[in-house]
Amino acid sequence: MTHAGPAVPVMRVAQVCRARVTEEPLDLQQHAREVERIAAGAIVTFAGVVRDHDGGRGVTALDYSCHPRAQAIIERVVTDIASAAAGVRAISVSHRVGPLHIGDIALACAVSADHRREAFDVCATLVDEVKAQLPVWKRQVFTDGSDEWVNCT
Repeated sequence: MTHAGPAVPVMRVAQVCRARVTEEPLDLQQHAREVERIAAGAIVTFAGVVRDHDGGRGVTALDYSCHPRAQAIIERVVTDIASAAAGVRAISVSHRVGPLHIGDIALACAVSADHRREAFDVCATLVDEVKAQLPVWKRQVFTDGSDEWVNCT
């Protein structure tokens, strides 16, 4: 009889279903459908929505611009998160650029995982890392007609 030794856990990398920067309107439910897996016990989504105010001022619209390498950067961010996310099955994320209106989705994320904690944690990390690393700049138009660029340092 031979002894096989201790079982070695199999490292599984989450599938990246979508990682994109686009001018097209975002559909949060489509992102959620993309990450559905029969092994997943949780799907967590996040929608970053254009609001009608910022810093006590009324906002009428936004315009997002991005660096030409933004697509490659969002792919790298999501791939890095997917490769380190234990218990996560699939990830889908998109950031919209161009002119947006109040109520439009600027950032859509969906994460499926075996359990809710992993799904929540990875979704929060995904949002934070995309916002921190993606070279996207926001021009806000205020109700008084003035404007302001955000994340332009």
